[in-house]
Amino acid sequence: MTTDSPQTVTGVSQLFQLLRDGVPRTRAELAKSTGLARSTIAARVDELMRMGLITPVADAVSTGGRPPSQFALNPAAKVVVAADIGASHGTVAITDLTGSVLAEHSEPIDVALGPEPVLTWLVESAAMLLERTDRDRSHVAAVGIGVPGPVEHSTGQPVNPPIMPGWDRFDIPGWVQQHLPVPVLVDNDVNIMALGERSVAWPNVQHLMFVKIATGVGAGLISGGALQRGAQGIAGDIGHVQIARGANVPCQCGNRGCIEALASGPAIARALREQGVEAQTGSDVVDLVKRGNIDAILAVRQAGRDLGEVLTACVSLINPSVIAIGGGMARVGEHLIAGVREVVYTRSTPLATENLSIVQSQAADKAAIIGASMLAVEHALSPESLSAGFIRA
Repeated sequence: MTTDSPQTVTGVSQLFQLLRDGVPRTRAELAKSTGLARSTIAARVDELMRMGLITPVADAVSTGGRPPSQFALNPAAKVVVAADIGASHGTVAITDLTGSVLAEHSEPIDVALGPEPVLTWLVESAAMLLERTDRDRSHVAAVGIGVPGPVEHSTGQPVNPPIMPGWDRFDIPGWVQQHLPVPVLVDNDVNIMALGERSVAWPNVQHLMFVKIATGVGAGLISGGALQRGAQGIAGDIGHVQIARGANVPCQCGNRGCIEALASGPAIARALREQGVEAQTGSDVVDLVKRGNIDAILAVRQAGRDLGEVLTACVSLINPSVIAIGGGMARVGEHLIAGVREVVYTRSTPLATENLSIVQSQAADKAAIIGASMLAVEHALSPESLSAGFIRA
């Protein structure tokens, strides 16, 4: 077994970052892009081939003589385990290095059971899916996990998560690594949904806000192409921002007037019950809207206006070019988004909204699992990870 020098490994990693976009390139094109000698490029291409990270693709068009060989990312070199842990459900998937799902498993599971039962289910599901895809644990490059609460990203530990009893400061990466000895990345579920949405629909957008409306209300923020987590990992926690219309409406956080107490699925259902319309959950509201119930449509539209008040301030503060609306309540479609647009486009400055798109999530219910995959892939294929030798043939 040969041992690569640090300089060689670093150089290989830098070259690989060029090829990660999947665009095939010849050795000559790589030499031109990097300014390196062709002999150096040839050696580094050979090393990346040995690692299995790149693969030859169809030959480029020749201008005479032998066609030059092209190389690109090999998506099948490794896989990642992606997991979306919700309040009452869980999804685990195996994806390739582009985030394409190779196998997936979902089932109801209560996060309140505590970390060990839920994480046991996660690693057992991952083992089942690896077997289904003819892979084993040696093929796993990293694990990405989203959870429904604040996370200290540097440690992967939930911090005072309100709906996750027993999870506070639990070492999720350390526990999972006893079963899958690879890097384990953990983040808040809305953050990974933002990553998933950008990957699927807006890969070239540098400033994006993903708003999740379901049992609660939250947002994931991408600015300058990077996810913004804030000092304590709660950047985008807009659910408890107060608005004037809800001054007398109590919220489960102990305050009054929070947007979550007005625009979440349970809040809209409660408002409908007060009007004599039978609706117990957000899903009931979605069903009513899809059946054309006028009261439900009007309630959803008002929830959109209420949310628009909060998002108007966000538009001025972070100046996104895209606001994507996702989560379970996004299934009501344009009625909710119309309310948001009505307020944001009216109250924000023309300059802030000139190129602002407010849209329904295109990744939809796949946003979280794709985002968890991207979290893992970005770490596994980073220059630091490659230089540390986390991925080897």
